[in-house]
Amino acid sequence: MTDAVASSPSKLEQVDLVNANILAAGANKKSVRVVNGLGSLMGSKDMVDMDFKNDSNMDYLLKRDQEEKERYRTKKHISEQPWTVNNWHQHINWLNMVLVVGIPLVGWYYALSGRVPLSSNLFWFSVFYYVLGGVSITAGYHRLWAHRAYSARWPLRLFFAVFGAASVEGSIKWWGHSHRVHHRYTDTSRDPYDARRGLWYSHMGWMLTQPNPKYRARADIDDLTNDWIVRFQHRHYIPIMLLSAFVVPALLSKFFFNDLAGGFVYAGIIRVFCIQQATFCINSLAHYLGTQPFDDRRTPRDNWITALVTFGEGYHNFHHEFPTDYRNAIKWYQYDPTKVFIYLNSLMGLAFNLKKFSQNAIQQGLVQQQQKKIDRQRSSLNWGTPLTQLPVWDKSQFMETVKTNPGLVIISGIVHDVSNYITEHPGGETLIQAALGKDATKAFNGGVYLHSNAAHNVLATMRVAVVKEGVDAATKFAARRGESLEGKKLV
Repeated sequence: MTDAVASSPSKLEQVDLVNANILAAGANKKSVRVVNGLGSLMGSKDMVDMDFKNDSNMDYLLKRDQEEKERYRTKKHISEQPWTVNNWHQHINWLNMVLVVGIPLVGWYYALSGRVPLSSNLFWFSVFYYVLGGVSITAGYHRLWAHRAYSARWPLRLFFAVFGAASVEGSIKWWGHSHRVHHRYTDTSRDPYDARRGLWYSHMGWMLTQPNPKYRARADIDDLTNDWIVRFQHRHYIPIMLLSAFVVPALLSKFFFNDLAGGFVYAGIIRVFCIQQATFCINSLAHYLGTQPFDDRRTPRDNWITALVTFGEGYHNFHHEFPTDYRNAIKWYQYDPTKVFIYLNSLMGLAFNLKKFSQNAIQQGLVQQQQKKIDRQRSSLNWGTPLTQLPVWDKSQFMETVKTNPGLVIISGIVHDVSNYITEHPGGETLIQAALGKDATKAFNGGVYLHSNAAHNVLATMRVAVVKEGVDAATKFAARRGESLEGKKLV
């Protein structure tokens, strides 16, 4: 045997983890630098400033963790400190607090106090404007840019950029990067909206508090910064957001309904609040409510109620398994207007290269998850002692044991103790007594009765041994019944 053939697989070249993490984060590329001055306010700089040489080395990580424990033994990062009267203001991300909580409170005050009445025309205009912003987040920010589930011409991308900003959820660059990090690190400490930290945290808490730099993370967004529309929107996000979210709906309401204040409050502030809360449900409710038909190792779930709130984003278990599929709902009756919107735009030539995972891959996921559920149910039931745990008797041992325990019977090479079942036998006591101390395989399998599957299951709970002469028969019987011998042989 040559040295090459004899060499251990462990000698094969291993993936360079440092380089792999650099590639995954896109740090190997000279990307166009796009800034808008909000990075420090949003706490994003500390969360993406990576040390790839060291952060990919497990020995170094363990050493650094220990050093950080020592460093923060007396002084911890604000996110790790308890909330007190003196430091509560340091825990809060004030930019997001103003945008997500402060401004909506002002709007609701004017609405609920009756100072700014709501007409039916303004209501329907607000709903229309809400839809424009909502579909720009789901079809644009999410499925187009964050996941590249399809491609779009510049007019459609520009539409998404303008009305996506009207939802006041950050720029495409910031939103897309955060979401890619979420998919890369789902249900870990590096997940920006880690669902394991509770419903409130994954819904809003993560953006209203200061993030911990210890869990910084980065994803490759080179494709985003190469899009001139993404760059333009990010550089000028604040004026674009203010215009599209508040000024434009107010002016349109003034022009059509002579209601500037109503347009500002309802089509502006309250509409933004509602669409933000709907979007946040994707991070929270979509990880808590519903079923997990494709995989249950992580928190995402499928739920039609969440889908109604989020323009079809509620089929989240499917999405996390098949993230580049332009669909979230794959069945005709499932609610996914975003999918329909993308498809209609493809008919008009504005969208193209719509991506779908193969039905075979989707069906594989369904079957594997079904099998996991069946295996869990199976493990909770008494299927009888496995054959590999039973003693093997020869004929003389069986006959000797029958003298002290006459309730033994052989079926398919397996010895069963039916002493406590004689009076329960559906065919009567005399019939089963006639089989005691004998091989009743033929009688059990159609000679007298062709016993049901339930009868086989009940009988399996009475196993005590395997007869040496019936090892092959017992093995074949176990295989037909779906029992696993786990690579062991009966001896």
